Amino acid sequence: MRRPGLGYIVGAYEHPLRDAPDRSVAQLHAEVAAGALADAGLTKDDVDGLFCGPDTPGTGPLSMADYMNLNLRHVDTTNTSGSSYLIHVAHACQAIAAGKCDVALITLAGRPRQEGKAKGSLKRADNPNQPDFEFEHPFGIQILGVYAMVAQRHAHLYGTTAEQMAWVKVAFSHHAQHNPNAKLRNVVTVEDVVNSPLVADPLHRLDCCVVTDGGGALVVTREEIAKSLDRPLVKVIGCGEAPYGQAGGYAEITDSGARRSGATAYAQANVTPADIRYASIYDSFTITAMVQLEDLGFCEKGEIGAFVSDGGLISGSGRLAVNTDGGGLCNNHPVNRGGMTKALEAVRQIRGEAHPAVQVPDCDLALANAIGGQLGVRHASSTIILERG
Repeated sequence: MRRPGLGYIVGAYEHPLRDAPDRSVAQLHAEVAAGALADAGLTKDDVDGLFCGPDTPGTGPLSMADYMNLNLRHVDTTNTSGSSYLIHVAHACQAIAAGKCDVALITLAGRPRQEGKAKGSLKRADNPNQPDFEFEHPFGIQILGVYAMVAQRHAHLYGTTAEQMAWVKVAFSHHAQHNPNAKLRNVVTVEDVVNSPLVADPLHRLDCCVVTDGGGALVVTREEIAKSLDRPLVKVIGCGEAPYGQAGGYAEITDSGARRSGATAYAQANVTPADIRYASIYDSFTITAMVQLEDLGFCEKGEIGAFVSDGGLISGSGRLAVNTDGGGLCNNHPVNRGGMTKALEAVRQIRGEAHPAVQVPDCDLALANAIGGQLGVRHASSTIILERG
């Protein structure tokens, strides 16, 4: 069945560095942009649309357009934290369809390791005007603590165990061993995870993602340009985005915006979860991936523990191949924003360019999903579905 393409991803590049003490943030953005354009067979002179988030230094797209000497017709600075970069893919497709640009460049880059920005730390207090500040900051809310509450709630409702959560890390470590750039390449066991230090009950150290420098970039264009390039065709056929808040205190914290963003993307692509051959799922913590997989319809709510157990997410032997690059838990989580890397590995899978040990045979449909913000409080989910052209 041939589905219409909303746009085509023609370039994809992930920075090989995980520690970048000798690069500025602007340099990292420029390096990933150059890498993605080279991958597409294009140059900076072809770019007329720039899509970026607040990780872009200075005055955002103005500074980076000037730094990279781009001649632009369109810019987009949508910020939904880690999910921004999948939303940028959707917005790039919309801008191209509207005639606003022809070649859209999407970049992400940063140096959180050099700047001491740990994942799971206290939320910053530099903006007391944000509406949640007076209700949360006085109590010392931590990202790690909120995700631990989500995990505790999931365990209470559905009996999910620490060992089942550990299987997510185990699966992604099996994939990361084949990725020469992965931050953590050692294969771990369930026992390794549950015996690592407890950091916020029931989450252990190995339930938490890596913190890395680096970045990545994508190039999106229209069908005519994509078909003129000597690259495998990767069509964007479905997109969805959905904010999710606390509903005045009545939200269920084990639910997420992925239920709505996924449903929108599935409907636009005219596919179901059963059609998906590979999935890239945001994994700031093991519980993050589990909630997203449930809400995207890969299993019923409350059944994710059994779904991931016994290697359920390991490529080649599990129920569904997930995060074959090692994910944020083992490979890369640049700027503490995971959406970009999710798209990059989905593109590699569709192209057949993932490592042979984890490549899904005849991978013609892939899904990438990310959340930005936090489960348990407020976040936005973005989902894209890709098809081999």
